[in-house]
Amino acid sequence: MSQQGPAKQPPEEEKEFKIISNAKELAKHTRRMTSARRFPKRFADLVRRMNDTALEIFERVQEANELDLADPAGARERRYNQRKSMTKCKTMLFFIEQARESDLISKEQCEEWARKVLDVKRPVATWTKQDRGRAADYQRRNAPRR
Repeated sequence: MSQQGPAKQPPEEEKEFKIISNAKELAKHTRRMTSARRFPKRFADLVRRMNDTALEIFERVQEANELDLADPAGARERRYNQRKSMTKCKTMLFFIEQARESDLISKEQCEEWARKVLDVKRPVATWTKQDRGRAADYQRRNAPRR
């Protein structure tokens, strides 16, 4: 039996899948954190908006991942979904801040929850930047020749 060399870097698709996993974890964590035990009924609107936002982040990331960068319309929609997911992450951070300021969650819980949001937002920002380069390369390769 031979020994294997150093571990290979995962392909780009697996990196993007990690973002989806992080978005799922954010949605699950949000559901757990917004229990009736922690958030009284008078905060029902905040709870609903937090859960809806977490789910929308997941949906946007998943939709963006499924769109073809080679198709110009798909590439535009992909960028749109990436940007919307980052905007929703910022909104989610605001909601978490509101929960902290209302003494619904502790400082530690706030930090952990915010970390889960940033575990989605930062990789999506990197992914968006990498997509710009990939799209430009694709357009150069497929530009009509004169």
